[in-house]
Parts: sequence; structure tokens; C-alpha cells
Amino acid sequence: MNATSIRLIDPSDGPALSGLLARDAQAYARWLPARPADFYTPEGQASVVDSLLASHTRGLAWPGVMVSGETVIGQISISSILRGPFQKGYLGYWVSSLHQGRGHTSRAVGLALRIAEDELDLHRLEAHTRLDNVASQAVLRKHGFRSWGIAHDHFHADGAWHDKVFWERRLAGGSVS
Repeated sequence: MNATSIRLIDPSDGPALSGLLARDAQAYARWLPARPADFYTPEGQASVVDSLLASHTRGLAWPGVMVSGETVIGQISISSILRGPFQKGYLGYWVSSLHQGRGHTSRAVGLALRIAEDELDLHRLEAHTRLDNVASQAVLRKHGFRSWGIAHDHFHADGAWHDKVFWERRLAGGSVS
């Protein structure tokens, strides 16, 4: 088994991401919002990557990819970073169905926690999961996240509104300057 790593997303990741997303579009329809057809193309992903890197440049996000060996297998990000008295961000991730069940997501979340604390100096990370996403909830629990509430009709996917469980994890970072 190849080791799992994460790194900042790169413009050259567009084709790999579009391939994974297109392949898993039906499988992930229940978890992700509806997207236009061009989202699943290399050009569409190039635009997404450019936008993510612009957010990173402004200090609003750390957009990354999950890598197994040399192969991009998914994405992991810390987004909506708030500074000042909050010092927090939101953790999000997905891994290709070809690579699920092998511990990649859990290892990637552990690595993202280090980045949030050491590089981004955050005090808190939050995440959201659908009520029925028990695999993701297990990953979050394993890494010390606690659920703190449910938002009803919070997210629209697969033609319907869905409730979301809110998760939090305090970090050692978070100096306020």
C-alpha cells in the first residue's frame, strides 16, 4: 500500500481531478451539489484550481490534494478561514471511490490538522457531514472532532435539502495579533 500525503493543489492537477470527479459523478451525487457538465472537464477543473489558488493567495484557504504514491486520489481543503478573534477554518475532503476504505482519508485529515495548527496557526477547525455519512463521521471522531449540533435543511444535493451534523475541533494554534 502506498503512503498517503497531502499537498497544496497545483494547476497541473486539473486533469487528474476531472477524471476522478467524472468517474464518480453518479456515486457522489448524493453528497455533492449539482454541477454544470464543464465542471467535470480538465478545463473546468483548471478554472476551479485557479479560483482555489487565488483564495490561498488571499489567505482564505489551504486547498490541497490527497496523494497516494504519486497519484492524486482526492481533495482536502481548509476553507473560509477567518482571522482576528475567530482563527478558524472549515475542513472538507473527498477521496475517489477507487481509493476508499484504505485509510487514505483518515491519514489525510491527520495531516491537514497539522497544517491547520502549524502553518495556518488556527485555533479551531469545523466540518459538516450529512446525518447518514457515518464513514466521514468516524474519521472526524478518530481525530478528536466533536459534534455540536444539527442544521436542518442545510445543504441541497441530489434534488433535496439535507440536514447536516456540525463538528468542531480545537487546536493549539490561534495567536491573535
